[in-house]
Amino acid sequence: MPLVIVMTLFVIVALLIRKFANLSENITVLFLAGPLVSSSAPIMVFIGSIVSSQMMDDASLATLPLGLMVAGTASATIPAAMLAKKFGRRNASIMGFLNVLFGAILSGFAILNNSFMLFCIGAFLVGLSTAFSQQLRFAAIESVSEKDVNKSLSILMFAGIFSAIIGPEVAMLGNNLFANTIGFAGAFFGLAALSVVSMVIMLWFKNPVMSVEEQNLPARSLLTIIKQPIFIVALLAAALSYGLMSFIMTSTPLSMHQIHSHSLESTKFVIQSHIAAMFLPSLLTTWLSNKIGIKNILLIGSAMFALVLVIATQGHSVLHYWWALIILGIAWNFLFFSGTSLLHHSYHDHEKHKVQAVNDFSVFSFQGASSLMAGWVLFNYGWDGVIISAIPFVVIMFIISLYYYFSKKLVK
Repeated sequence: MPLVIVMTLFVIVALLIRKFANLSENITVLFLAGPLVSSSAPIMVFIGSIVSSQMMDDASLATLPLGLMVAGTASATIPAAMLAKKFGRRNASIMGFLNVLFGAILSGFAILNNSFMLFCIGAFLVGLSTAFSQQLRFAAIESVSEKDVNKSLSILMFAGIFSAIIGPEVAMLGNNLFANTIGFAGAFFGLAALSVVSMVIMLWFKNPVMSVEEQNLPARSLLTIIKQPIFIVALLAAALSYGLMSFIMTSTPLSMHQIHSHSLESTKFVIQSHIAAMFLPSLLTTWLSNKIGIKNILLIGSAMFALVLVIATQGHSVLHYWWALIILGIAWNFLFFSGTSLLHHSYHDHEKHKVQAVNDFSVFSFQGASSLMAGWVLFNYGWDGVIISAIPFVVIMFIISLYYYFSKKLVK
C-alpha cells in the first residue's frame, strides 16, 4: 500500500476517533504520535537482521542489533518513568523521542559505512526511545476516567497497526528510492523524519492532573505492591507474551529470507501481517473484556500461543509462517492488553511511576534476552529448535492464566 495512502488513512482514523470516541483530546494526540515513533520497531524487525547479516560473516549475530534495541528499551524504562514524574508526560516523551532521531541517523550512516558496531549503537539508541513510547499507554489511562480505561487502552493499542504498515513501507520506499546510492540507509533517514513529526505532535499533549485526594494518600512500599497477586499476574502476562512473541518474530525474517530463501516481499508481507495482528484485535478487546472478562481473554491468549507452536512445526512455506505469525500477534494482543489492564488495578495514582517502571523494566528485559537468543538458537538448532524451546514458556502462561481464572479475590 503506497505510503501516502497509509498516512492519509491514519489521519482520517485519528479524526474519527476524536469525533466519535468521546474521550480526552490527549487520546487523539497519542494516537497520532505513537505509531510514528513506534514504526522504528517494525523497521528494525523487517530489515535489521538482514542488514546485519550483510555487514558481517558470523550470521548467528545478525539479531544482535535487535537484541540491543530491546536492551536499550529495558535500560530506559526506569528513567522514562522517573522523567515523566519529574517533567510530566509531554516533556519526558519529547526528550525520549530524541533518541530515535539520533539513533536512526546513526544507523543510516552505519549502513553507508558498512559499520556493524555503529549500527548496533544506533539500534540501542532507537531502543531507548521505545521505553518512552511504551509509557504512552499509561498516559492514555491517566487521561480518562476509570470507566474509559479499557477503551482508551484499546484505541492506543489499535494505533499500532499503523506502525506495522508505516515502518516496513518506509523501509521499502527508502531502499527503492536510493537502491543505487544509500539503499536501506534511506529507511533510517525516513525514520528520523517521522520522529521529528511525532515530537511536534506531542506538543499538544496536556499532562493529566492528579487529584488532591490521591496526592494526600500515603505511598505503600514497592515491595508491598509487587507482592500482590494481581501485580504478579499482570507482570507475567505482559513479560511472557512479549518475550515469546519477540523470540519467534525476531527469528522469522532470518528463517524465511536467509535460510529458506523466501523473497523479501514475502518476508515483508508476513511481518506486516503479524504486526497488524498484534494491534487489530484491539478493536474488539474492550467489548470482549466486558463480555467475557479478562480471565477468559488470558486463557484464550495462552491457548493461541500453543496453537502457534503447532502450526510452526508443520512446515516452512510462506503460508505456514503467515498463519503462525498472525496467531502469534493476536495471542500477544490478548495477553499484553490483559497485563496492562490488570496492572492498573495494582497501584494508586500517586504510586504509578515506580510501579510502571518496575513492570516495564521486567517486561523489556525479558524481551531483550529473548531477542538476543533468537539468532543463536535459529542458526544452531533451526526453526524447529526455536519453536521447541518456546514450549516451557507457553506452559508457564497456562499456569498463570489458570491461576487467575480460578482466583476469586482478583479483578475479573
